[in-house]
Amino acid sequence: MKHLALSIRQPWAWAILNSNKRHENRTWSTRYRGPILIHAAKGLTRDEYKSFLMFYEHEINYGPPYPPSCPPMAALERGGIVGRARIVDCVKASDSPWFGGPYAFVLDDVHPMPFIPYRGELGLFEVPDTIFATGETVA
Repeated sequence: MKHLALSIRQPWAWAILNSNKRHENRTWSTRYRGPILIHAAKGLTRDEYKSFLMFYEHEINYGPPYPPSCPPMAALERGGIVGRARIVDCVKASDSPWFGGPYAFVLDDVHPMPFIPYRGELGLFEVPDTIFATGETVA
């Protein structure tokens, strides 16, 4: 069995798994609805990290309880599978502070997973069951 995955740059992947980020912005739309693995891309520049922190500290304000602090850049897992979610919609507009368009995949049923090194690809890409050492399946 194969699973679909979506590569997401850090710390945005961290925010999906830890800070209720439920809109993943893309320049392309998808008709796919269903489970995906969340792949943390390998690349991350210092400027990208600083840009995320500025956005996170100034735009994401849930009030008490406050969202978790973003880990240091070196602590973010990169270059592998870090979680799973379900794409439930693809929208062109949203009131969410996470929406930046022009499209966003709406995510639900988000769960972190133990890190599994795996090379990412563009778009939705297939990941074989064989990467799961325990033989577990991910639905």
